[in-house]
Amino acid sequence: MRVEQKIRQIAEQYAETLNERIQERLVEMEQDDKAHYLIYRVLGISVKEGKAIDVYQNKGRFLYRYAGTFLEHATKICFETKYPDAESLRIPNTIGHRPRTFGIDCLIENRAYEIKWRDATTDGDHITKEHTRIRAVASAGYIPVRLMYYYPNRAQAMRIQEALKDLYKANNGAYYFADSAWKHLEDTTGINLLAILQNIAEEKTK
Repeated sequence: MRVEQKIRQIAEQYAETLNERIQERLVEMEQDDKAHYLIYRVLGISVKEGKAIDVYQNKGRFLYRYAGTFLEHATKICFETKYPDAESLRIPNTIGHRPRTFGIDCLIENRAYEIKWRDATTDGDHITKEHTRIRAVASAGYIPVRLMYYYPNRAQAMRIQEALKDLYKANNGAYYFADSAWKHLEDTTGINLLAILQNIAEEKTK
């Protein structure tokens, strides 16, 4: 099966599962206690608007989760097409105590990829955890590489990413984000994933 066909196939699977989970949650929400709408009203939010906010908040949680797992899956398909021995694995945390292991999304030769669709965290502890993970990857004999397709928009989240970029560099790793992430994937695999996804998106939303 051609790469584009595989990606189209998993896109359909993720879209169907996402829709099923959302519909299940909407049914559950009809039975939820709505007492908290009182506070919404105190803050000037009508019951109708408050319900819509709750619905979209729940939809958003599912959407973000499935968007990330889909793009990671699609990226792995591209890597595995070029490098059949590419694999995901876990390595022990040899630097700290928690967590006990770290995941490598895709190991290609000695390059250990962490694949992110985006990372908008503003949590300072995130840097500490990532620093430990990067050092553990490097101490295991791998080159830590971060592939993140969408850069955050908020200043604090951007500062976190800048700090992470420095950590990768300090550990002889590489950090690709936004346009450079799509280009790195294409340069590495010969597959223009961005173009494939743009075509699928145009067909589904026209």
